[in-house]
Amino acid sequence: MTRAIYLFLGLGFTALGVVGAFLPLMPTTVFLILAAACFARSSPRLEAWILDHKTFGPLVRGWRENGAIPRKAKIMACAGMAGGFVVFFVGAHPRPWLALAVAAGLGACAAFVVSRPSAPQ
Repeated sequence: MTRAIYLFLGLGFTALGVVGAFLPLMPTTVFLILAAACFARSSPRLEAWILDHKTFGPLVRGWRENGAIPRKAKIMACAGMAGGFVVFFVGAHPRPWLALAVAAGLGACAAFVVSRPSAPQ
């Protein structure tokens, strides 16, 4: 039963990752990292498929082995967070306390991303 749950979660995370590859501001790699973790507990064949994927495999393996995020991905993630905040701020006209709370949350996420080691070239 546990394997089936992990398989179902892995397939769901994979679907979200595929959607994220086409929708701006929705992450892809994060969902594929979660999918690989679920597949490690349910389907070695699907785990190997993600790890051997031409585009996303190196990112997932780098995270798994070193907790590493490539420099380009760090820049894109931080730029995406900043852009998302600008869209939120301009579009929603939030109260100052809400804008500060969202900025603090995004700042904490950006700090985490930047603090991770860069993947070897």
